[in-house]
Amino acid sequence: MSGRRVGFCLSDKKRRRMNLDAFAVFCEGHGVEVVEIDLAQPLVPQGPFDIIVHKLSDVIVEAEQDSQSQQLLANFQSYVSAHPATVLLDPLPAMTQLLDRFASCQIMSKLHKSLRDWHICSPPHLEVHHASDLPSIQQALMTQGLSFPLICKTRVAHGSLSHEMSLIFSAGGLAVIQPPCVLQSFVSHGAVLHKVFVVGDRHFCVERPSLKNFPSGSCDRKTIFFNSHKVSKPESNSDLTALDEQMPCLPPPSSEAVAALVGELRVQLGMALFGVDLIINIHTHTLTVIDINIFPGYEGVPQFFSSLLSLIESVLEKRASTRTSGGPSAATTGL
Repeated sequence: MSGRRVGFCLSDKKRRRMNLDAFAVFCEGHGVEVVEIDLAQPLVPQGPFDIIVHKLSDVIVEAEQDSQSQQLLANFQSYVSAHPATVLLDPLPAMTQLLDRFASCQIMSKLHKSLRDWHICSPPHLEVHHASDLPSIQQALMTQGLSFPLICKTRVAHGSLSHEMSLIFSAGGLAVIQPPCVLQSFVSHGAVLHKVFVVGDRHFCVERPSLKNFPSGSCDRKTIFFNSHKVSKPESNSDLTALDEQMPCLPPPSSEAVAALVGELRVQLGMALFGVDLIINIHTHTLTVIDINIFPGYEGVPQFFSSLLSLIESVLEKRASTRTSGGPSAATTGL
């Protein structure tokens, strides 16, 4: 790996959360140079790069409305197209689909069939594309098999607003939803969220606080508005996460089931760096997938630096062996 150059293209916030400076020092000790890519400057003089690790979520979302972001994204795509030997973690189309919760829900829904033997599923969901009359939404909820309470999430799965959610307990509460959004049946899960962090062929499970149990069915309780990021922080101490009754702890998800899930998602997504949010239904003990995250924070994963460097090494070794054997030289992912 000596002499390899790894480009990182991250927002300032992501750079700090990942502690890129510390990772650069770690890589330097293994003969790998980490280069921070500045999208506002020409990319060719900043290269060459053996591999680029990025999280361009901000730019991709802003490009829908902002011409400057459109140009930055176009410049990046042009560079990648002109340098097919540079590996990209992860492919832009794969990342883009996870920025749309409509697309993510479709991916999660397919898991029920492909992972039936492992009793893995996702909650019933409804895509609300535009404002509609309440009777139409209620009819659609019944048709799709959703039941109250419902979690309402924004369609765009990025930015501070994407963490702002609501828990709706009756048809009357539907009046507050702001399309486009996703409605998802709430599943009582003992206030425990299992976050799975994936780094290539390795994955790590971390427990976090989550919403407490609520009875199934419609009731006259007022809609609860909450920030999912704050509720599920490691140090979270919210009334929303405090169980009302004494309840036996559910066993964690089996390592075999999680491995099967991760393997299936790596194939479906075509990605190497992502996270999966899992809960366990307190009534059926079914492993339930409620979200998929792009290049998450990896908080609570002490082996992250070594795992990421190992992924980078394995991807570049795979590329080198492919080129030696006369195979295509196009960029690959960490699959």
